[in-house]
Amino acid sequence: MALVVFLRGVNVGGHRTFRPSLLARELADYDVVNVGAAGTFLVRKPAPRAKFRAALLARLPFETKVVLCDGRDLIRLERQNPFGAEPSPPDLVRFVSILSRFAPLRPPLPITLPPGRDWLVRVIGSRERFVFGVYRRRMKTIGYLGQIDKLFGVPATTRSWSTMVAIVRMLKAGKQAR
Repeated sequence: MALVVFLRGVNVGGHRTFRPSLLARELADYDVVNVGAAGTFLVRKPAPRAKFRAALLARLPFETKVVLCDGRDLIRLERQNPFGAEPSPPDLVRFVSILSRFAPLRPPLPITLPPGRDWLVRVIGSRERFVFGVYRRRMKTIGYLGQIDKLFGVPATTRSWSTMVAIVRMLKAGKQAR
């Protein structure tokens, strides 16, 4: 099964910038496909994880947290559809945070950050290494998304639900082609 790579905190606000498409080309032996500009990759020939991770880290121009996830775990999450069938209001973005490992902490959910009526992030659930919720598009939102690390006790990286669904489509298309 394919591997999905999530790099934490890259190409955001001018910090730790690089060209993901070039990195994907450099890792062609692993059949790496770039997904967007936020450091998300689909690895269709992952080989042993340690070997792939070493090759990836050797080509990155900076240090960052690398979160690896089996494609089948994303397919299972998409099938479970943690957001249900209702469409998302236009002012909210559905997100999934991928924990770097299984979390030692499991806070009671839902949680709003900051608490109260003017929240920016609402964490509504978690399953295994995935935390999901919605956020409002505001300047201070990224700071509150960063608090997911503290809530669960491990580093996390966040992607929109639409990105996760796009990855799942790519994974399913790859399975059908084989």
